[in-house]
Amino acid sequence: MSDRAIRSLEFLERSASTARVLNLSHVSKLHGHTDAWREQPVFQTPGLNRALLIKHRLRRNETDLFRGSRRVGTKILLPIDSRELKAGGRYFFFNQINHLAILKEAFGITPDHPDYRTLKLIDELPSLDPFLLREQLQRGGITPAACYFAISEGDMQKMLRFVEGEITPLVQLSLGGAKASSNSVGRMAAKILSNSSGDRMDALGEVLRLSPEEYDEGIFCWKGFLYFKWTLGSMSEDLAGVMTKVASIKAIGPMDQDAKEYISRGRDVVGKLIRKARSDTRETLQIYDTAYTGLTQDGDPLIFREFLLKAPSLFNRLGEQLGAIQHVVSFWKFRFGPNSPAPTAPELMDIFMDFETSLQGRGEAA
Repeated sequence: MSDRAIRSLEFLERSASTARVLNLSHVSKLHGHTDAWREQPVFQTPGLNRALLIKHRLRRNETDLFRGSRRVGTKILLPIDSRELKAGGRYFFFNQINHLAILKEAFGITPDHPDYRTLKLIDELPSLDPFLLREQLQRGGITPAACYFAISEGDMQKMLRFVEGEITPLVQLSLGGAKASSNSVGRMAAKILSNSSGDRMDALGEVLRLSPEEYDEGIFCWKGFLYFKWTLGSMSEDLAGVMTKVASIKAIGPMDQDAKEYISRGRDVVGKLIRKARSDTRETLQIYDTAYTGLTQDGDPLIFREFLLKAPSLFNRLGEQLGAIQHVVSFWKFRFGPNSPAPTAPELMDIFMDFETSLQGRGEAA
């Protein structure tokens, strides 16, 4: 394994989870002594419950690993020795052509094993954002301990208030235009954010003429859109700060001419890719805003019905776009927090390379 690959592995292993990385190794080191971690794991298989799961934007040479066409794969990375990462690691993608044989050989996991179902649920998500990951697993009847998800109670309350503001026009519509009370709005927001149905939510499905399966999937993706919209707004200040710092950060230590040129280029490329990802995310969110306005202000339920039917594919697109931005922001804050040391040239090059890979679309030139 090359020095760069070793540095990248060490980097991933000691970092916190992001929208692109579920670092179960890091979680085990922080919470492995607790009853909650042991009694309510993400995976029942110990080795898998200490792995790193990465939403990886597939390169051209990696697409042949899969039977179907896809842009993002779920990479399962297993350090050979978690105490000595210079020993390297091995990885595979869930759902790659020979993944069943790998899972059976490495963990004894077959398609009827509960962990296989958990991996399948995770693979269906466009990102590993903790809110969406928790929601997806709960939909599948899997409830890992809170320590596996970095979601603060404060963020949950902010999210709830945002959803209440968003759905107020819909509650008013359901009341025939009457002013909605805070209790009515709160109850409906809670139903949207929960995994249970309710009379008013079921009635919406009937009005939109959706089958129970279409409605359930559409509502889950609508929830995702609401969360992504809140996330983009809540991290706008942090994102602006990261973009400013990317443009000005300097490395310490020895640096040859090639490293200088790469870092200079990296600043420019990463900045452009962040701006493009932000623009693409806003464009996808606008599809939802237009449909929701059509329902609540123009009285046209068909446009919102079409949105819910298309929501799963739009949700995947939006998750990929925003997940890459979230990864950049959360990783930057983790690595360059207060009193953090300046990076060396090789480290900064690896960071820029990781950001480029996360942000750029497949087939796009960097």
